[in-house]
Amino acid sequence: MKPKALVYSKLPEEVLEYVREHCETSSFDAPDNTPGSPFTEALKDAEGLLGAGLKVDAAFLDRAPQLKIVSNISVGYDNLIIPEISRRGIMATNTPGVLNDTVADTIFGLLVATARRMPELDRYVRNGQWKDSRDDVQFGLDVHHKTLGIIGLGGIGEKIVQRARFGFDMDIIYHNRSRNPKLEEQYGAVYRTLDELLVEADFVCLMTPLTPETRGMIGEREFKLMKKSAIFINGSRGATVDEEALIEALHSGTIWAAGLDVYVQEPLPDNHPLLSLDNAVLLPHIGSATRETRLEMAWTAARNLVAGLEGKTPPNLIQA
Repeated sequence: MKPKALVYSKLPEEVLEYVREHCETSSFDAPDNTPGSPFTEALKDAEGLLGAGLKVDAAFLDRAPQLKIVSNISVGYDNLIIPEISRRGIMATNTPGVLNDTVADTIFGLLVATARRMPELDRYVRNGQWKDSRDDVQFGLDVHHKTLGIIGLGGIGEKIVQRARFGFDMDIIYHNRSRNPKLEEQYGAVYRTLDELLVEADFVCLMTPLTPETRGMIGEREFKLMKKSAIFINGSRGATVDEEALIEALHSGTIWAAGLDVYVQEPLPDNHPLLSLDNAVLLPHIGSATRETRLEMAWTAARNLVAGLEGKTPPNLIQA
């Protein structure tokens, strides 16, 4: 008898067929956690869970007594309460590595677009305001030969550093839980304390995972340490930043601009203050959103799921 899997995110058809070949599968494009819903009923017998973003905590696990593995279609897993999952003997997996280059492309593109005010100037042209190319209202800031300060130097962070150093001749300073001698030698990266980095960097790029230690790590105090010409980029998670402090820093000119791909509340509500700020470039959390990468992420998550349900150690097992 095939193990029972519950798929709660939309998958490419070929990946869904692979899961169906190995599992008795219930699939939903979006989960409905209300009591008595088809999703909740399927959860009672599910041995495997595959999808992205669903919060898996003690209350959720109480409704899934047969669960053996949770396969996240994401490199981040702040939606998974790992200590509780591990305590119950359930495996958890993610999809690291496959999205590093794609996310780095997005984040560096966001950095350049923010510095050169590309979205704002696109609107400038479309609104018929372009009358004189020499008008300093169009001026942005250079990226090349500036200093990039990156907070969180994991796989994605390393790819961002690579683009900055070899593509734009930037100086690299970084802050991380531990030093990275290999990257220091390879890219000339220099370790700094967080405060030192904030003071020195022209571009502050936040790429940490969301943990109790990183929640709200950039707030009013940190923005006031940055240069007035600094550009802040967040490609980590929205909750790593005090969003009200960021809005005030942008509005008051404490920093020059920000480029964001993540927010405390997603999607952003229609009346969110960030939407009215021309010096904020906003993306809809699309760091890994290319057809090729999302397909590979889905395949990786599906193979993790099947391996776990077949009694094997999944390739991307998250260690508690």
